[in-house]
Amino acid sequence: MLTDIERKVLRILFNYSSGRRRLPSMHELEVKTGKSKGEITHYLLELEKQSYIQWESKPYVQTIKILEGWDRDGRVLEELQHTMYVKPTSNIDYWTSD
Repeated sequence: MLTDIERKVLRILFNYSSGRRRLPSMHELEVKTGKSKGEITHYLLELEKQSYIQWESKPYVQTIKILEGWDRDGRVLEELQHTMYVKPTSNIDYWTSD
């Protein structure tokens, strides 16, 4: 299970990679998290240890590969499923419902 700040760093990495097609710089991570370079490096190493990311060239944040973009905690996923529940429908419902 990730701590709040580890989860935040992971989400920042994931959102940058999917939305901006690049990873954030260390400076951008410092601005987004409010943490120092040393703290961010520690969190990135923790994410790597838990196999959320792969970070081969340590000084360069842009070399990170995201292996999993979400926390594995089932409770969080379960809460998301409950808040995002949509009644399943079939194609016929589209044509026959009001």
